[in-house]
Amino acid sequence: MKAVSLSIAAGMVLTGLAVPALAQVEPTKQTPQSTEIWEPAVPVVTPGLYSANTAGTTPPSDAVVLFDGKNADAWVANKGYNPTNSTEPLKWPVRDGVLYSSTTSSAKTKQEFGDMQLHIEFQTPTKVEGNGQARGNSGIFLQGRYELQVLDNYNNPTYVNGMVGSIYKQAIPLVNPSRKPGEWQSYDIIYIAPRFNKAGLMLEPAYVTVLLNGVLVQNRAAIRGTTEYIGYPRVQAHGKGPLILQDHGNPVGFRNIWVREL
Repeated sequence: MKAVSLSIAAGMVLTGLAVPALAQVEPTKQTPQSTEIWEPAVPVVTPGLYSANTAGTTPPSDAVVLFDGKNADAWVANKGYNPTNSTEPLKWPVRDGVLYSSTTSSAKTKQEFGDMQLHIEFQTPTKVEGNGQARGNSGIFLQGRYELQVLDNYNNPTYVNGMVGSIYKQAIPLVNPSRKPGEWQSYDIIYIAPRFNKAGLMLEPAYVTVLLNGVLVQNRAAIRGTTEYIGYPRVQAHGKGPLILQDHGNPVGFRNIWVREL
């Protein structure tokens, strides 16, 4: 009898607990305030503005400004397309608020980044010379390793995993919203860095979402490793990394470059 009484008592306790729990989700017991969240407060950011000198917006208040049209102080020269320890001043010319690529080197940011929102504007030459990969070629290397292609692809066919908007030799763009040569174009990029364990194994690849001229060209595309010209991607464990703007022998202009760390 004692065991039975205990069993009944336990059942009553469980029932007593269950009934209020069910009552909490009854619509008649809810108020508008039941599903309101007030804290922590969301940080206030002043958004950028559209202006005649941008193909997007000016930097928001929490952005890291990498080029504002005045100087290249946020950059150093980098030989090649892989990050080096160079501290040499960048010799790319700045004219009329535009930073122009030069055959002296590529350009590397002094600051390194992980997850980020990146805005950058580019201009391929008005005078068309060459074709395919030889026309307005440059690149934006995320964390110094993963190239988002810059190329003049207005009526200029090339291999589709190497055209503008591609993650070079990996992810083909969804569409080609290229503007005419000489017109300013914009990239808006959401980048999530890869994750590695202590042994250097990649737990999660990098993911990137890209809008070219306001049009989605990469939708959370996975980056499998380094963007190689010859061969397949290589996985290299790393932490934060710089941005590198590639010099590919074509005079490509850049302006209004800013990053929001995520």
